[in-house]
Amino acid sequence: MKIAKNTVVSVNYKLSDAQNNLIEQSSEPMVYLHGGYHNTLPKIEEALDGKEAGYQVTIQVEPEDAFGEYDSELVKIEPVERLPQPLEVGMQFEGSPDDEGEESVIFTVTEVADGKAVLDGNHPLAGIALRFELAVSEVRAASEEEVAHGHVHGAHGHHHHHDEDEGDAGDHFRSQPLN
Repeated sequence: MKIAKNTVVSVNYKLSDAQNNLIEQSSEPMVYLHGGYHNTLPKIEEALDGKEAGYQVTIQVEPEDAFGEYDSELVKIEPVERLPQPLEVGMQFEGSPDDEGEESVIFTVTEVADGKAVLDGNHPLAGIALRFELAVSEVRAASEEEVAHGHVHGAHGHHHHHDEDEGDAGDHFRSQPLN
């Protein structure tokens, strides 16, 4: 089966920066619903469109087509007493980039010193050209439910919990401090 809109694609990947420094390698395939559902980067979908299981390719994705350019405006320095304790580097918080009610972002604590914490709202891969080595392992037709929900269900996909209300209530990111 060829990769096309409304197919479920399983792909193993190796992610490196443009200098070939390994960032991440999949231990399980990434499984996504193909066809513009924002389940993976558009450049990955573009590279795999029309291909079949067994296809392998290496692509480079520039920052503007991945996680954006690094934005120094998204770096804040806050007094540690304004943040949950104990505060550790690597913890994450959801917040607004400024007081004008902009869309919230996830800030990561990157440094704690002298009673202050540096919070960075950039994606960890912002500003980096990324190299993906992709190997398609499986392609199947998506179920009607997967297409209706806009994402894969089941193994390596999204699971709905029966105790949730109808709708997408379970699909929203729930932020919490991460160690």
